[in-house]
Amino acid sequence: MLSCFSCCMSEEKLQQQSLKKSTREYKDTKPLASIANLSLKTDSSRRRYLADEIEKLGKNNISADIFTFHDLSIATQDFNPETLIGEGGFGRVYKGHLESKNIDVAVKQLDRNGFQGNREFLVEVLMLSLLHHPNLVNLVGYCAEGEQRILVYEYMAKGSLEDHLLNKGPDKTPLDWDTRMKIAEGAARGLEYLHETANPPVIYRDFKASNILLDDNFNPKLSDFGLAKLGPTGGKPYVSTRVMGTYGYCAPEYASTGQLTTKSDVYSFGVVFLEMITGRRVIDNSKPSEEQNLIEWAQPLFKDKKKFHVMADPLLQGNYPEKGLYQALAIAAMCLQEEADTRPLITDVVTALEFLSVGKNRDEVAGGEEENDA
Repeated sequence: MLSCFSCCMSEEKLQQQSLKKSTREYKDTKPLASIANLSLKTDSSRRRYLADEIEKLGKNNISADIFTFHDLSIATQDFNPETLIGEGGFGRVYKGHLESKNIDVAVKQLDRNGFQGNREFLVEVLMLSLLHHPNLVNLVGYCAEGEQRILVYEYMAKGSLEDHLLNKGPDKTPLDWDTRMKIAEGAARGLEYLHETANPPVIYRDFKASNILLDDNFNPKLSDFGLAKLGPTGGKPYVSTRVMGTYGYCAPEYASTGQLTTKSDVYSFGVVFLEMITGRRVIDNSKPSEEQNLIEWAQPLFKDKKKFHVMADPLLQGNYPEKGLYQALAIAAMCLQEEADTRPLITDVVTALEFLSVGKNRDEVAGGEEENDA
């Protein structure tokens, strides 16, 4: 089963990937190292630290605007409940409109009594001010006035992947196979930028369907960087940290020991990719007990090629390339390896997904008709 992974990785593709990496525009992200100091600060000094860091990094590095609470009250009609577009442990997200820029925005007001405190707010502002990639959400600005902690992002018209995949209402058309592969490839590219281009590397630590936002054309962008950590430096193999993230998505070695590497993100990617293939949540207590944990349900099926079709989302109604399904499941299985060292690098995952999402190596769909390229 796992040997299928290599069939996605032609020599030509690997050469293209190598060339792409060597000629890729490099953005100096060394100022990220300043984020490591956040954990050493007391709450009372973190607000000052944010202003000092932004000033020190210079206006050329920081593209985010500073908004007043009044600005954002006007943009959201005084945080009108009718403009509410999301809610979670971090607080509430409102759709707003900035007259000064004539753009729609998503305004995330952090819950002052909630889990996400000053540290997460500072990490998010600094990370998204320094990291820029088409598959990372754009931070328009922030407000740190008094006790308020508010983040302002570009507005993503299609909401989250979770909305279309796992919380799908009767008014939403199921995502087709090509769109799922396109989203998976773009999300993997976002992780690749964090792991391979950011300096030091960034471990996202909270990769899940609700954090993958979609624009009008279903292009994905990673959002919510409050839990992100800088990767190991100085030859260390991992970062030791308290276990954070969402149950079901955490890599086993991270969940059990707190040892975090970029391969922890690769495991989380595998979980979400399997959700995309199957249309199932990683943890679903409404299903029979033997099917409640997606990974446990999938492991025996990975070993029997005759049962691969059982793993395809029924809402696809068989409209997928059979060989494409096999290769997608091979990628997911590789990412979900128990041992971190045996998982692929995210760069290899991107190469394999690029091969799938452009529609090469098409096979006949299950219904017997040749599928057209997207």
